[in-house]
Amino acid sequence: MKNSYALALGAIAATFTIQGAFAADFTMRISHQYPPSHQVAKALEQFAADVESGSSGKVDVQVFGSEQLFKATQNHAAVARGEVEAAAIVSFQWGGTIPEMNVTSIPYLMTSVDKLTKFAGSDASKLLDEKMASKGIRNIAWLIDANDGLFTSAKAPLITPGDFKGVKIRGLSKLLDHGLKAMGAAPSAMPGSEVYQALQTGVIDASVTGVAAGYSRRLYEVQKYGVASAFAAVYANLVVNPAWWDKLPADVQASIEAAARQAEKRLLPASDGVSQKDVANLREKGMEVVVLTPEQEKVLTDAMQEAVIKAFIDSAPDGAKLVEIVKGL
Repeated sequence: MKNSYALALGAIAATFTIQGAFAADFTMRISHQYPPSHQVAKALEQFAADVESGSSGKVDVQVFGSEQLFKATQNHAAVARGEVEAAAIVSFQWGGTIPEMNVTSIPYLMTSVDKLTKFAGSDASKLLDEKMASKGIRNIAWLIDANDGLFTSAKAPLITPGDFKGVKIRGLSKLLDHGLKAMGAAPSAMPGSEVYQALQTGVIDASVTGVAAGYSRRLYEVQKYGVASAFAAVYANLVVNPAWWDKLPADVQASIEAAARQAEKRLLPASDGVSQKDVANLREKGMEVVVLTPEQEKVLTDAMQEAVIKAFIDSAPDGAKLVEIVKGL
């Protein structure tokens, strides 16, 4: 019996020794707000696999979505303090902290595939990377959340500026709210994770979201109508704690950056306009979806963009500079 017991203990010890030999040298925990079916959530899972493969197992990437670790509004502070190594933060959630981050969400300013392809690595993105660095975090990727928009509603489709008059609607940001107010709507900004319940309980009548996000967040269950349009570019910035990053060996940093570039490319849309597949997904669930024509988009552009650009330039020290850079991409 003693020999058997000793052999068993030896086997257990050997197992832990083998596991220890293959343990990762570094851990990278990523906090984000997206549900598992969201395209950014899927891209982050693939990013994790790419990093682990590219680093030959030196980095153990652990992805915590659906606000498992921190609320969407807590991710910046959590990364800056080193409470978590990384997080994906939606660009418009920077709010007053970095008002310039809202430039991509100006209606109909930056939604073409050409502009989206050129943005990451441009002078505009570099300027914004510097501003994020000044707030205690390092940005390593610009992940496209959406380059389109979906105006959802329960009573009637929101197609023309007049349709928005008096509608209580979830906006994407305080900046975008200026455009919605210009059409007579009553906007209220809130994280995507809170929209379903707000619509279900009647706190709001309508919402603005991405077309794919409207499906992944099951808004078709609480909204009858959807109006899809190449409306605004929304990004998720994959940010890391600078102190943690600086301690990584150069080869490990390189493997993470390579995976980040692949994640950026993976989320680039295949063509301009609204994804017909995403529209079809919503229609299959019973939502009545209208895709705006270029002429209809022009009417909304004229109704919203001027007010939003003015508010952006007034609120952001480098606002005018960024608008000109983005227009020239």
